[in-house]
Amino acid sequence: MTVGAIDMVPSLHSGLLVGGQKSVAGSAIGGLPETQELLNFCAAKTILPETETIAIQDINHAFERMEKADVKYRFVIDMASLGRGS
Repeated sequence: MTVGAIDMVPSLHSGLLVGGQKSVAGSAIGGLPETQELLNFCAAKTILPETETIAIQDINHAFERMEKADVKYRFVIDMASLGRGS
């Protein structure tokens, strides 16, 4: 299985796929089993995401930063900020 975008896929002789009823598949993100396997691996190795938490009121500023490529981590919106006024 190929996950993610790659520039060039090496040539493949279809005869290699016929024996044993093999197939080639691709996915931009992988399926549920692959995602669960990745999450289990990260939990076992204590691998945590690197994020920057923002209030919903700061979403426009966050978007401007994203457009300027001034973002080091993924933005995560603090859902508790939804109930707060501006």
